[in-house]
Amino acid sequence: MALDLELPTWLGRIGVFDLETTGVDVTTDRIVTAYVGVLDAQGREVSARSWIADPGIPIPDGAAAVHGITTEQARRDGRGAREVVAEITDSLRALFTQGLPVVAYNASYDFSLLTHECLRHGIPPLHAPGPVIDPLVIDKAMDRYRKGKRTLEVVAQHYGVSLDGAHEASADAIAAGRVAQAIARSFPLAGSAHELHTQQIGWARTQAESLTEYFIRIGRIEPEDALDGTWPVRDAAATAN
Repeated sequence: MALDLELPTWLGRIGVFDLETTGVDVTTDRIVTAYVGVLDAQGREVSARSWIADPGIPIPDGAAAVHGITTEQARRDGRGAREVVAEITDSLRALFTQGLPVVAYNASYDFSLLTHECLRHGIPPLHAPGPVIDPLVIDKAMDRYRKGKRTLEVVAQHYGVSLDGAHEASADAIAAGRVAQAIARSFPLAGSAHELHTQQIGWARTQAESLTEYFIRIGRIEPEDALDGTWPVRDAAATAN
């Protein structure tokens, strides 16, 4: 693995984004907490905004155990879901309008769920959000044969990025941004964020196809249950109602 490359100028100022939610289904689950921030070239937080929402549905115990927000706390401290979803979307739209790339780990989850939340509440969703930088997709493409899990915690440790408070939206978002910068210092990436965004569309599709073949081979899924490799917003999100 190459080391100590110069950070591309387009990674010297980046947006970072993360959601914590009621579950893992992008079509039906809801936002509980969210974070949108900006990091500088040293990975330092230079602006930030956090939200806690009352999702309007009970937060399952399993989800609360992950992110620490119970139904009671969300009802007490959270703001209305529609207002929160609108503000998150506006914050991301502002970053894209400024030309900043936005880093999100496993971006197709966060952006797809946000799209469904927008459609649920009658809010115009982000149209073709980009450029998006997804350290999960990039790491798999750059270091394809490395063994082990690819969770944010594991990948952050691999690249020497500290992650305190995993599954807390701000901690995860900031760590993801720093991992993206660490990858860029370890492997030569594209000449621009837009070029990298386009590359990730193909990489994500190929990775999903490969994982689908593996899951079919071990009997985990049926052939008709192929994984959706559309990135950064899954196909299903476009047809939500």
